[in-house]
Amino acid sequence: MKRNLAFVLVFLLFLFGSANHGLSQSQTAKPDASRPAQDEIRHLLSAQVEAWNRGDLAGFMAGYWNSPDLTFFSGGNVAQGWQAALERYQRNYQGTGKEMGHLEFQDLNVDLLGERAALVRGKWHLTLSDGKTPHGLFTLILKRFPEGWKIVHDHTSAAEEK
Repeated sequence: MKRNLAFVLVFLLFLFGSANHGLSQSQTAKPDASRPAQDEIRHLLSAQVEAWNRGDLAGFMAGYWNSPDLTFFSGGNVAQGWQAALERYQRNYQGTGKEMGHLEFQDLNVDLLGERAALVRGKWHLTLSDGKTPHGLFTLILKRFPEGWKIVHDHTSAAEEK
């Protein structure tokens, strides 16, 4: 009888330990499962900054969904479509007397909204050769496509210069 009781106790301890171990793994698996997606998004944004800083606007635009359904909101204006967003950047940063400057993204916050959608918030900061430092905030909506994450909506605001 004592032998059977000991066996039952060991068996229950084994089951309890296994159940807790399994629970612990499933609880940590969810945050870990989102980490690769967040890393992919951060990599995309980092690649955009690198492209911008080498004057490669086409490389910067590779982070955007190349579709007429892309939306870009800034300064009370809407650029509808990838081509319109490209032309806006060309006009504002590559036009006569314009420069792209040195771009930095700061305080990035990546929130996954599901397996195929994410919201990113952050700050942007440009340093221009004339000493000006335009900066502001942005909110991005990204979607995962077969070729990877792409920005499908960009809402960027500029802070007032002081």
